[in-house]
Amino acid sequence: MIILNKQYELFSSRVKSLLNRIYKAAVIDDLIEKLFSLLEPHLGESDKEDFDKWSENNVLLITYGNSIYSEKDNSPLTTLDRFLNKYFIDTITGVHILPFFPYSSDDGFAVVDYLAVNPELGNWQDIQRISSQFNLMVDLVVNHVSTQSQWFEQFKQGIQPGCDYFIEVNADLDISDVVRPRSTPLLVKVDTANGAKHVWATFSPDQIDVDFSNPDVLLEFIKIILFYVQSGARYIRLDAVGFLWKKVGTPCIHLQETHAIIRLFREILQMIDPAIALITETNVPNRENLSYFGNRNEAHMIYNFSLPPLLLNALLQGRSEHLKTWMMSMPPAPIGCAYFNFIASHDGIGLRPAEGLLDRDEYTALLETMKKFGGEISMRKHSGKAESPYEINISLFDALKGTVKGEDSWQIQRFLCAQTIMMSLEGIPAFYIHSLLATHNDHEKVNQTGHKRSINRHTWDYEKLEKQLNDPLSHHSMVLKELCRLIQIRRRQKAFHPNATQYTLHPLNQALFAFWRQSITRDQSIFSVHNLSDQPQDLRLTDLNLVSTDAWIDLISGDKFEDLHDIYILQPYQSIWITNKFDSAAEENLPSCYYVCE
Repeated sequence: MIILNKQYELFSSRVKSLLNRIYKAAVIDDLIEKLFSLLEPHLGESDKEDFDKWSENNVLLITYGNSIYSEKDNSPLTTLDRFLNKYFIDTITGVHILPFFPYSSDDGFAVVDYLAVNPELGNWQDIQRISSQFNLMVDLVVNHVSTQSQWFEQFKQGIQPGCDYFIEVNADLDISDVVRPRSTPLLVKVDTANGAKHVWATFSPDQIDVDFSNPDVLLEFIKIILFYVQSGARYIRLDAVGFLWKKVGTPCIHLQETHAIIRLFREILQMIDPAIALITETNVPNRENLSYFGNRNEAHMIYNFSLPPLLLNALLQGRSEHLKTWMMSMPPAPIGCAYFNFIASHDGIGLRPAEGLLDRDEYTALLETMKKFGGEISMRKHSGKAESPYEINISLFDALKGTVKGEDSWQIQRFLCAQTIMMSLEGIPAFYIHSLLATHNDHEKVNQTGHKRSINRHTWDYEKLEKQLNDPLSHHSMVLKELCRLIQIRRRQKAFHPNATQYTLHPLNQALFAFWRQSITRDQSIFSVHNLSDQPQDLRLTDLNLVSTDAWIDLISGDKFEDLHDIYILQPYQSIWITNKFDSAAEENLPSCYYVCE
């Protein structure tokens, strides 16, 4: 009993101040007792912060549970497991399986049951089989639930507990200050046993926001987190978390209560298993996004949302200015935190994170070029009837089929350059499955679903995909082979640790994007240099200030740099990783750079 009392006192001391920021004092003591009773069976042996959650070895894959299917398997998750083990067992270390729960819309993000696996995908045994081989990221769709969920059914019937889980408002409420990610109505009329009511729905009429001002809602989501951890999750992704708390008369985004709840989630995970990482998904301008690190006490990782539009624009324009300006403005991730780097995902390429970073002419050229390459533009609503572009919906492979000048013959090289830059930057790299497979726009799926985001959510037939991957002349095969090779090289370099030093370099040639990485132990440097243009570019090695006492080699091509006063010519979209520390195992993999040798 004494030990239990000490545990309770420690727990109370860690969460009470956070709960006081969220709820009224009258409910705090009772809420702490309920939280402790939930967590007590799961408390870990140590609650000390784990500073070794990640290393240069960590690389993630993002995929739907049914991105690949086969008639030969019992379920899509079985097919995914088979595909992962055949092609990625030595390449990636973690898998983000996008919402695999029963759902009613939004390809999984309108969750009907948080504790079940969609039977059309498989079952929990399938999930746990994958999590036994790869670190699993699970979505906690924390802002809203499906209209078909049990909670919302209870709300409509006026019965406990769901009748108190949603936000009822007057239809004439002034909501002009609320920040919107969509163009659908914010308030949805619902017929209930107690008459018509209007409820808050940030994303769609089928996704009804839950009311975290009710402490019981918090308890429900803590239960869900505990279940995901028990089921093998090593990363908990908080979807759309920025909109979590609602307060009339405010923008209802990034409120202090939202940040306090994220801190509470982090504290709870720390007490359960310090090795589990919390990641926030906030598709907003860069400065707002950075706030989710808190004072190194909120998210362990945040999505690097400004990277996709800026990198895409740089490759379309063939110039590095905006990328360099952005990179110089980015602070190193706080101790115990990391950036989550990506340039393609199941959603589109967000445009809000580029606000204030691109000039008007380039922004317009970006949108027009994407339309020419088969893309769509999704809009978001402002106060009144005004709308503005919210995201670009396009396959990244097709987004890079040319430049602002039009389509050209450098698609594969340009695409590989983009991916190589992404995996070179400070942070943990994540590859969307359709990037690794160089999948084209799926216009047919858009026509079937009526949703623009479907353009980059193709479903591959396993046997047809394997035929492509076994054909050495297929662009799917060429891209996958080269990306896997680059990832495997990257995973061995200490200078690519997610928290290794990063410093922007300034070669005179604006077509080059260059930066320096140095390992935490300072025994390895990598100069990461990339030609963003469709023309050969000269790199003066003196611009890099390479130390003459060291031997330098490009990890990608195998080229050695003996005269440090030479000029090295980078071919269109060529990337080089010049390092002073390499091993024989690395040299055995060099070169294989077919696109440089064309």
